[in-house]
Amino acid sequence: MKMSRNGRPIPEPILQLQRQLDQFRSGQSRRAKLPESLWNVAVELARQHGVYAVAHPLRLDYMRLRKRLGGSCNPRRRSSKPAFVELLAPHPATREECVIEFESSNGGTMRIHWKAVAPPDWISLLRAWREVGA
Repeated sequence: MKMSRNGRPIPEPILQLQRQLDQFRSGQSRRAKLPESLWNVAVELARQHGVYAVAHPLRLDYMRLRKRLGGSCNPRRRSSKPAFVELLAPHPATREECVIEFESSNGGTMRIHWKAVAPPDWISLLRAWREVGA
């Protein structure tokens, strides 16, 4: 297994592309352009592993790879607003009491108060609340 400069192993898909690039480069002049198919594979790997982790072992131009990726230098660390958040908690042995309130943009509110181990069917409750035009 080949190691990167920071001592981490280089993932196998990057090593496979490295072999393909070495084969391509051995049969071309020094300034030959890389085929789009190889760039596309490099971009996909950069999405998964980061631009530097791909560009460095493959001897690709970091900035060119970054541009092809869409300009973000490390997509794994880019923050975005979650579309859905799931909250996980250990299952309590005793019955817990909980109160949750929702407020719609037009001022309607829904308050849920329950004393049970299992929560209510949130999807059905929210759907019913929206149907009445809260």
